[in-house]
Amino acid sequence: MAIAAVIFVIFLIAVAAITFFVLKRALKMAFRAAIVALILLIAIVGGVSLWMFGTSAEKPAVTNKKTR
Repeated sequence: MAIAAVIFVIFLIAVAAITFFVLKRALKMAFRAAIVALILLIAIVGGVSLWMFGTSAEKPAVTNKKTR
């Protein structure tokens, strides 16, 4: 799950960069920075939650009882 967390964060960093440049002329710098900061915050929280809660402990193997 750690790989998924890293990919999620990298993807949202790319989305934040693209959003910053697309909104270059549409909004003032403070609003652009706030939107990018929100996207990056979502990326960090999502990545950490995927990394922490997405990993599962090894479960013991189930023994199959053979019946006749």
